[in-house]
Amino acid sequence: MKKIEAIIKPFKLDEVKEALQEIGLQGITVIEAKGFGRQKGHTELYRGAEYVVDFLPKVKIEIVLNDDLLEKAIDAIKSAAQTGRIGDGKIFVSTVEEAIRIRTGETGADAI
Repeated sequence: MKKIEAIIKPFKLDEVKEALQEIGLQGITVIEAKGFGRQKGHTELYRGAEYVVDFLPKVKIEIVLNDDLLEKAIDAIKSAAQTGRIGDGKIFVSTVEEAIRIRTGETGADAI
């Protein structure tokens, strides 16, 4: 099993969710986040005062899936989240040792 953590622009969330549903993924976790990378922050003007916005709004998506769906899921996220501009986000993939469904006690692939 693998875990995908994708950090994307908030307005791309619906497109990414639909793309993942099309390949057969059922569950995702969405977390509101703030951060910056190369995009850094930007300066804004509010009531005549200039201030720096260091952390930009992002959305973090977490998905645990079987190894056979990994490449499809990565391709779906990349194509749905891409705008071609700086700050489109990142995708991280890690290995999951075990998954356990609390309600039934199912383990492994049955739990996801």
